[in-house]
Amino acid sequence: MSQQRPLALTFPLHGSRLIEASAGTGKTFTISALYLRLILGHGGEAAFREPLLPPQILVVTFTDAATRELRDRIRARLVEAATVFRGDAQGDDLLRELRGDFAQTQWDECARRLELAAQWMDEAAVSTIHGWCQRMLREHAFDSGSLFSQTLETDHSELLAEVVRDYWRQHGYPLQGAALQWVASVWGTPAGLGARLRPLLGEEGEEPTQSLGELLDSSLLQREQALAELKSPWLAWADELQLLLDAAVAAKQVDGKKIQARFYNPWLAKLRDWAASEESRLDLGTGFTRLTPDGLAEAWKGEAPGHPALDAMVLLKAQLDALPDPSDAALRHAAAWVRQRFDWEKRQRAEMGFDDMLVRLDAALQGSNGVRLAEVIRRQFPVAMIDEFQDTDPLQYRIFDTLYEVEVNRDDCGLFMIGDPKQAIYSFRGADIHTYLRARRATSGRHYNLEKNFRSSQAMVDSVNGVFLRAEQRDGGEGAFLLRDDLPFIEVGAQGRREVWSVDGQAQPALTVWQLASDEPVAKGAYLAAMAAGAASEIVRLLDLGQRGQAGFSKENALTPLRPSDIAVLVRDFNEAQAIRGELAARGVRSVYLSDKDSVFAAQEARDLLLWLRACAEPDQDRPLRAALASATLGLALSELEQLNLDERTWERRVMQFRDYRQRWQRQGVLPMLRQLLQDFELPQRLMGRDDGERVLTNLLHLAELLQQAAAELDGELALIRHLGELLAGEGQAADEQVLRLESDEALVRVVTIHKSKGLEYPLVFLPFICAFRPVDDKKPLQIHDGERRQLVLKPDEGSLERAERERLGEDLRLLYVALTRARHACWLGVADLKIGNGKKSRLHESALGYLLGGGVSLATSGELTSWLAPFAAGQESTVAPVPAASEQRYRVIEDERFEPSWRTPVRRAAEHWWIASYSALRLDEDAPSLVSRHEDAAPDSPAMQNAIDDEDPLLALTPLPASAQGLHRFPRGPNPGTFLHGLLEMAAQEGFASLVQDPPRLREALARRCQRRGLEGWIDPLQDWLLALLTQPLPLGGADSVVLAQLTQYQPELEFWFEARGVDVRLLDQWVQQCELPGIARQPLRADTLNGMFKGFIDLVFEHQGRYYVADYKSNWLGSDDSAYTREAMETAIASHRYDLQYVLYVLALHRQLCLRLPDYDYDQHVGGALYLFLRAPQQGAYLARPPRELIERLDALFMGDVEEGAA
Repeated sequence: MSQQRPLALTFPLHGSRLIEASAGTGKTFTISALYLRLILGHGGEAAFREPLLPPQILVVTFTDAATRELRDRIRARLVEAATVFRGDAQGDDLLRELRGDFAQTQWDECARRLELAAQWMDEAAVSTIHGWCQRMLREHAFDSGSLFSQTLETDHSELLAEVVRDYWRQHGYPLQGAALQWVASVWGTPAGLGARLRPLLGEEGEEPTQSLGELLDSSLLQREQALAELKSPWLAWADELQLLLDAAVAAKQVDGKKIQARFYNPWLAKLRDWAASEESRLDLGTGFTRLTPDGLAEAWKGEAPGHPALDAMVLLKAQLDALPDPSDAALRHAAAWVRQRFDWEKRQRAEMGFDDMLVRLDAALQGSNGVRLAEVIRRQFPVAMIDEFQDTDPLQYRIFDTLYEVEVNRDDCGLFMIGDPKQAIYSFRGADIHTYLRARRATSGRHYNLEKNFRSSQAMVDSVNGVFLRAEQRDGGEGAFLLRDDLPFIEVGAQGRREVWSVDGQAQPALTVWQLASDEPVAKGAYLAAMAAGAASEIVRLLDLGQRGQAGFSKENALTPLRPSDIAVLVRDFNEAQAIRGELAARGVRSVYLSDKDSVFAAQEARDLLLWLRACAEPDQDRPLRAALASATLGLALSELEQLNLDERTWERRVMQFRDYRQRWQRQGVLPMLRQLLQDFELPQRLMGRDDGERVLTNLLHLAELLQQAAAELDGELALIRHLGELLAGEGQAADEQVLRLESDEALVRVVTIHKSKGLEYPLVFLPFICAFRPVDDKKPLQIHDGERRQLVLKPDEGSLERAERERLGEDLRLLYVALTRARHACWLGVADLKIGNGKKSRLHESALGYLLGGGVSLATSGELTSWLAPFAAGQESTVAPVPAASEQRYRVIEDERFEPSWRTPVRRAAEHWWIASYSALRLDEDAPSLVSRHEDAAPDSPAMQNAIDDEDPLLALTPLPASAQGLHRFPRGPNPGTFLHGLLEMAAQEGFASLVQDPPRLREALARRCQRRGLEGWIDPLQDWLLALLTQPLPLGGADSVVLAQLTQYQPELEFWFEARGVDVRLLDQWVQQCELPGIARQPLRADTLNGMFKGFIDLVFEHQGRYYVADYKSNWLGSDDSAYTREAMETAIASHRYDLQYVLYVLALHRQLCLRLPDYDYDQHVGGALYLFLRAPQQGAYLARPPRELIERLDALFMGDVEEGAA
């Protein structure tokens, strides 16, 4: 008998067809084989009408990673097949059989087509569903009615919040009375409304025809009327019940244990208060049952009396719950308006989210031009293959159904849906098993199955088959997946594996069930703790045996020892992952965690990072800085934190440290700042000594990278802090880049969520927490399927809760199937009789494994679990054992050979000498070593910092002033007093020179505040006299011209400037300045260097006087004990010694460049007045005016632009 041909070679390549590909049965292998056949036109009657090329074959999958993998696999298969057809390789059985279906004379032509297709794969239509929809809207803009160019926006959360605020303004602001009260109490704020709306935005709905106010007024009026009617008899009834019960208690006609005055008096008081108020809520507790005919009869001795109140109480609670409530209608009103406006706003911005791509293509296909658009797309892609079809949602299916008419089964095109409904586990993303079932019904008679598992051993496949077949074949049951009629479980065969999992030379069972014995149901916490400790202990034992060559995978009498990377522990969520990873780490086993849902912003490191950013933004504020230093991630010792309180110098050092971080943040960005912080606190070194150190460090670097990306679109530090706070609060939209990253590439134990493990495989799989489940939350809106479509139920009733629980169980069963089929050789399951919360009843039957074991029937006693597990104990491939005892054994890696690191050293420095410089960075001695790194920003970031650098040496502050010094000549010396005087003039300029001169009391008040903060109370009057004199006296500008600061009308204080410096030779710059300014006066030369980057500075004052522009700079230098010391010669000497000549030349250059840009008819000689240096201690004599020659400024201008030759000329 001839061997049956594989489905990949016999599958008809036309019409609409469904392939069910169970786990490990070669789905991708089959897709690539169908692709080869479409390229070659293979199949006879089963072939497509013509051979196709890659751009004509649409292959759709659901993630970018799967798209890349599928494209690469198809390309490799095309290349491999071409070599087989050319006779250069033998290939596998399928390729040889495929070649045998063609005449040998056709082989060269087939090889040519295959090679051409491989070269064309870069243009192949292998895409995600969203990417393909976006492409169709763009390529068929006329037919679809879309814009030619639209921006994909992955996070529309801020736009959505803005639309919700618009709704609030338009519909909430006009409300009055009861409607306003209702909105304020129920919705609260726009943010509160937005959170309630999110689940509803995906629902279809018409735009509301009435306003929110009309809706609320109508509903609340009905509620008020119904409530008033309900309350009307209860005031009288309460008094009548009082008399009835008082008399019965007095006559001892009732059971004293069940009816007492202290019971019913509070009930009746609440009834009276409720009936007399506008409140609708009523909480009587057990009163709702006791004050009924049955309740009274139970406690009455003899026949209980009747009363209308008792009959009414039976229905009262239900009647209160059934009162007209506007909540549902109002929320749907808001959702419909927001949905419509949200879509309109995105269209106005020419933006699309991921869902919009599908919605807009579907709308185009259902529109007036839909038939033509469908025909155009069908001609473009005659054949489409949908991978992972079980993850398709109703909208995606409707698009393909419209295009390829699934039920009609057209023979001029092909739609092949490939998937496994048993692995439909993404309902939280919108995937819907009912969509698969709908397609299954539409393709009735055209179903195909891949029936052989190529992943797992024979024993593993048989074990998994057994688990589900027992439930599938149970009499009176609903099947293994609750869908016996629509989705029967079909067992698969196995290719088997050549290697065998063995311990001490003995083959091991494929399925081991660990039973946690108990006399009564155990809580989830105890279950997790026991299973985590047992599983970790067993993993340590097996790894230790592997190191000793006693556990591993034997093949042809050779054993491959078990390694940590051969083991995967599958979990449902982060808490389960933490439980097992903690136990593994306590035993010396390192692990990594993989999840496709857990966000890095949910980690503790994200919250601590927010504290760090707040401290870096405001380092002078005590509370943020102390919070950052005390954060758990920073991990400072308590003694070190206590030292901050005891030692002021220690605290000041920390303040200065975080000031440096702020400066680095502002200049270089948040990522360099955070990396510097990590290094300064030695976090990498300290974290790597912790069990979870790699995870923490990975999270920190991941967060820093995300913040750097976000900072590019945000304005300033506070905006970034607010952005991070919103992400921590869950207000932003989750994105793929926020998912936790793998913390290590080493071969470690994998702890993986079941969702993330889909599509992966591992030699050994542990499922220690497989019985844990999460019941449906009846406090939240529920998505349920009503037989036609999925709908959101805002207030679920019992029927809705039952349907939701059934759907939850169905998905848990599919998750269990995914988990069991990840294992190649062996799998361990942790089983216990579970309870939920404070309950005492067994709830194991509500879990997926419990359903398979017991058919949905609850355990009568915990001891019955043994009988449920009996089939596993009797099977050849499976066994039942107690949970391994928690041991203290630690895993110690035996190093075979020590790794010797080696690296290459570059022969040249890769860094470019690019930096930010200023005048103060140039004041370096010729022989002094530079303290500025070529990568550091050497420019001050504020006027105050520049003034502190520019002024006198700090040591001069210690030199006593002569007794003969008078007036401001006695004012303290040094950088800090100089900065103080600069600050006074800056304040005067900002307030207005003329304004302060005209209002001396205001000037005195401002001076007094500043002096008092610095302990200069005795200088208030002298400083006021000095400042008034400086502002009102004429300052010489050369010749007979002079200027009065108080009379200026055009001026700008603290003008910041930046301009580019292209390879400026500092020595050449210095040479030109010394030649033109103060010739003949010796001065300190500048240190050889190159300015390459940006040059910046702050000019104290720029002003315009009689059509000419001047720069002014304030100098607090002490030249002598009275004004007579401030001669022109003395000022020139001071200017030369401090190299102020270089400063004012550069300031005039900055002014020259600004005027070139701003003045249309600018001429240096006509418009530039020069640089006015004011020595502040002598306002009358201390004005020094310098005007650099035009030739010098123009040469320097060319020099800074990189034109050295022109500058030299």
